[in-house]
Formats: sequence, structure tokens, C-alpha cells
Amino acid sequence: MRERLSDALYGLGWSAVKRLPEPAAMALGRRIADTAWRRRGKGVLRLESNLTRVVPDAGPRRLRELSRAGMRSYLRYWIESFRLPVYGADRIRTAFAPADAHLLTDGLASGRGVVLALPHMGNWDLAGAWVVTALGTPFATVQERLKPESLFDRFVAYREGLGMQVLPHTGGASFGTLARRLRAGGLVCLVADRDLTRSGVEVSFFGDTARMPAGPALLAQQTGALLLPVSLWYDDSPVMQGRVHPPVPVPDTGTRAEKTAVMTQALADTFAGAIAAHPEDWHMLQRMWPGDIPPRAGA
Repeated sequence: MRERLSDALYGLGWSAVKRLPEPAAMALGRRIADTAWRRRGKGVLRLESNLTRVVPDAGPRRLRELSRAGMRSYLRYWIESFRLPVYGADRIRTAFAPADAHLLTDGLASGRGVVLALPHMGNWDLAGAWVVTALGTPFATVQERLKPESLFDRFVAYREGLGMQVLPHTGGASFGTLARRLRAGGLVCLVADRDLTRSGVEVSFFGDTARMPAGPALLAQQTGALLLPVSLWYDDSPVMQGRVHPPVPVPDTGTRAEKTAVMTQALADTFAGAIAAHPEDWHMLQRMWPGDIPPRAGA
């Protein structure tokens, strides 16, 4: 029943929110965010727990302010995503302003193939739509399998409608498909700050051990593709901001596992710097550090 309800609510979002005038839709998102924040459910408590790592000197008041801003940022992501299918091409081109995008375009022009790796910041769907529309560059990505299957199918259809090739996260065939695209000089985009397999690479992240997926580093090693970290954030304007960071090099020496560890740590360090600069735009409402205790509602 819970899975069917989730599917129905997402379906309602995509069908109803996109019909609202944009100011009304954004105001609705803020109201939902504030209501969820005041109720202090598990997601909000987990967000605050994660933010204590990012901003360790924040007192209770500052932490509450950050978590409220974080929930508003998270709901802005959802409202924008529900409305993206009705954005025109001109709107998509002007809705995102990434700095140093030449690192991406130069990498693609070199024919090497490019892996973009980003944390759960800002709106990665909008960034992807911008890449397809403004740069005219299709790309492949992976999607976590959701329950029920109909909800997973909704997300796949939505992202494919924006011009992405979407592969399921589970199954070994996805890695081979991504590698072939890169060897052909194409583009792969991966959200890479949270491991979903329990077999990711251990990294130092905000002073403690976390796990991040090995895929971006492995793909870069095996295909010769350029590995570029990306960060996204919001300011007070309707335009999302972002940055393409300098490439993560493949070490000259070491085993494949050792090289993967070094490269994944470099990604984690870049992500940490970006998250620390814009903590309210890191949408991490799940447990990130294995040692963290699950939050209790009303704690």
C-alpha cells in the first residue's frame, strides 16, 4: 500500500504541479518544505545529523536554520523537476549557469569521453537537461531501482524524456554500456556521493569514514575518459549555479584498486569543499556515515 501511495503521489506531482503558475508552484514547495521541517520526521533529523558533520561549529539555532533552508532547497529541486517537462528549450538554456563549462566541452572535443561525477546537490536533472539542450550532447546515467516497479518506470520515462539514456543501477550490463559510450567519445553522468552497493570505496569525508561508489574512477581508468567533478547550488535568483571542477587524474602507479581509492578520495575532497560552501543545497536525507545512529522522530 505504501509503495502504491508513493507512486500515486509522484504521478500527481508530475501531472498537477506542472500546470500551476511558476510562482504558485514555488510557493507550494516552500509550504511543503516548512511543514515537513516543523514535523521533524526521520528525513529532517537525518539531514540535521549530516549537517552537523558539514558545519561542526553550528549551534542548535544555526543548525535548525540550515535544515530549514535545506528542506526548502530540496523541495525546490522537486518542484523544478515536476515542471521540467514543460520547460521550453530557451528556458532550459537560461536556467543553469555553470562556471568553467569549457572543461567539459574541451574534454568532449578531444574525443576522450567524459565522466561527470556530482553529489546530491541542487538539481542534477536540470543540469542534465541543460547539457542535452544547451550543448546538444546526449549522455547516459544510471537510476536506482525503486519500488514499486511502476515508480521506477516513471522516473526512467521522465529522464529519458529530457534526453538522457537511463540504465538500472543493478546488473553488470550497465557498466559495459557506459564504458562503450565513453570509448566512443561520449558522455556519462553519475551521482557519486553515496554508495548503494555496500561495496564502495572507503573515503575520508568530513572527518570520518564513508563509502562512495567506485564506478566513476573505474570507468575513467578502463576507458581513458576524463573524470570531472561537478557541483550545483542555488542562490536567490531563478537560475541554478554550478561549477565544473578540474579533472581527477589517474595515478601513474599502483594497482587498479589503489588507483580507484586515490581517485575516489579526490572526488570526495572536491565534493566536501563544494558542500561546505553550500551546505543547505546538499540533499542528503539518508545515512551517509555507517557509524551514525538512525534518527528518532521527536528526538
